[in-house]
Amino acid sequence: MKITRRSVLTASAMAGLAAVPFGTATAAPERAGRVSPTKPLRIAVMHFAHETVTFLPYDTTLDDFIYEGSPARGEALLNSSPRSYIGGFVKVAREHANVELVGVESPLGSKKGSGSGWITKEAFDTLLDKMIADLKAQGPFDGAYLSLHGAMGVRDVAKPESIIAARVREVVGPKAYIVGTFDPHGNEDAEFLRHADLAFTIKYYPHYDGFLQGERAARTLIRACRGDYKPTTATRKPPILTASVLQWTGASPWMDLVQRALVWEAREPDVYVNFYYGFAFADVVDAGMCFQVMTNGKPELANHIADDMANTAWRLREQLVNGTKVYYMKEAVKLGKEALASGKYPIVFADHSDRSGAATWLLEQIIAQKMSNTLIGTIADADVIETLRKKGVKVGDKFDMEIGGKLDPSAGKPVRITGTVYTVSGAAGRPEYGTKAGGSQLWVSVKFGDGNVVIISPYLHQNTEPETWLSIGINPADFKAFAIKSRVHFRRGYYDNGYAKTILLCEPETPFVGTVHLEALNYKHLPRDKFYPYGKNVSYP
Repeated sequence: MKITRRSVLTASAMAGLAAVPFGTATAAPERAGRVSPTKPLRIAVMHFAHETVTFLPYDTTLDDFIYEGSPARGEALLNSSPRSYIGGFVKVAREHANVELVGVESPLGSKKGSGSGWITKEAFDTLLDKMIADLKAQGPFDGAYLSLHGAMGVRDVAKPESIIAARVREVVGPKAYIVGTFDPHGNEDAEFLRHADLAFTIKYYPHYDGFLQGERAARTLIRACRGDYKPTTATRKPPILTASVLQWTGASPWMDLVQRALVWEAREPDVYVNFYYGFAFADVVDAGMCFQVMTNGKPELANHIADDMANTAWRLREQLVNGTKVYYMKEAVKLGKEALASGKYPIVFADHSDRSGAATWLLEQIIAQKMSNTLIGTIADADVIETLRKKGVKVGDKFDMEIGGKLDPSAGKPVRITGTVYTVSGAAGRPEYGTKAGGSQLWVSVKFGDGNVVIISPYLHQNTEPETWLSIGINPADFKAFAIKSRVHFRRGYYDNGYAKTILLCEPETPFVGTVHLEALNYKHLPRDKFYPYGKNVSYP
C-alpha cells in the first residue's frame, strides 16, 4: 500500500497532469490537531461545471458562460442552486457557528446546457483566471468548496477539474482543506485528490441526491478544518466503459453497486464511497468508471473498500453492459402504436441519443407511422425560434416550416411541419418558464396531425416530468404518448411514480454522437481498446 502526500503543482502538471496508477491511497498532509469547535472559519465557495459532449462539431465558447447572472459572486452564487449541491452545502455550513462563506466569482452553466462540445481553452483559462484572482482578493481561507461536474472537456487541457483544484491549492495554501462535489457521470481518477482532500458525488441516476451530497461536503469539510476528520482516500478505476442510457440505478446491476456503496457507508463510521459511472461521450484520457473511498485516517480500510467496490463492478461487467434494451426508432414507434391500441399508455419514447436537441429521427417515424396523441418535446432549432420571434408569433397562427436537423449528421434532416401555433411562451409569452442560462427563451408549440403537438425550443431540453408542460400551457393529460430527449432523468416523473405504462428507449439505426455503440465513435484521446467490452483480453485488476 502506498500513501502519498499532496504533490506540488509544477509547470508540467499544469500542462497535462500525469496519470495516477490504480491502487493509490492518498492522505492529507499533517496539519494542526483538533481545535475548538467554534474556531472561526472562512470558506470559499466556487463553481465551474460542464458535461462536455466532445463529439459534437461545435465548441463551447466564453460567450456561452457569460450572460445576465453569470458569472455570479457573493450571495448570488451561494443562492444559485438552492436544490442542488451548493444549496445543501450552504444550508449545513450556516448551521455551524463561526463559519463564513464567501462566494467567489464563478461561471454558472453554459447557455446550451449539456448540448455543447469542447470548451475552448480561451474560455477555460479566462474564466479560471478570474476565479483565482477573486479567490486571492478575498482570502485568506481555511477551506474551499468546488462545485464541479467531472466530465468537463477542454481543448488541449487534460483533467481540467484537477487543474482547478491545483490552482485553488496554490492560493489557499497547504494547511487549508479543499472539497469538491461531482456528478456521477464524472470522468475522475486519483488526480483531483492529489490537490484536494475530499470529494462527494451523487449516487443515484436520475440525480436525486445533489443537495444531500452538498450537505455531506460541508459537514465533512468543517470537521476537517477543525481537526475532527483526517481525510484519507483510495481510488480505483476498473476498465469499464458504458453509454449513459445503460446506467439507470433503479434496476440491477447498477442498483446493486449503489446499494453496496450505501452498505459500506452504513457499516463503517466516517466512510464515504463515490461511484462515478463515467461519461463516454467526452473523449478524454480519464474517461470511464471510477470508485473513490474516503475514511477518517484509515488508509487500510479505504483501500479494502475501494478494492471491494471495483472488484464487484468487474464481476458484474457483462450485466452492466448488456442489461438494457434499446430499440431503433422505427421499431420503437411500431411498438408504441401497439401499446396505444392495447391501452398500455401513457407511452414514453425516450430518444437517449440526441445530444444536440435538434435530432428529427423520432419525429420522422411518428409522422411516417401516423402516431396520434403524441407530445414531442422538444426539437431544438434556434433559427426557427428567431424567425418566429421576428414575426411576432401568436397562438392560432398558421405554421408551415422545416424544423430541426442541420446542426450535424446526428441531428438528421429538417422535417416540415404544417399546422397551427398551439402555445407561445418565454420571451413572447410567460418569461417565468423557459428561462435558462442566458435569460428568457422563446418556446413555440405547433399542433399537427391527429392530436400531435411538437414543441420547438432554442436549445436541447431534457424533459424529466410531465407536469413541466403545464408551465407552458400544455396539459399532459391531453396526450397518450410523449416523445422526449432523455436518457434516464425522465424516469423521475414518468416511471418512479408509476405514470407511464410503456417506456421505449430508442436511437437511430446509424450510430451517431449519443449511441450505445461506442465502437462507432472516433476516440482520439481515450484508449477505448483498454476498456471492457471494446478491447480484447481486458483484465482487472
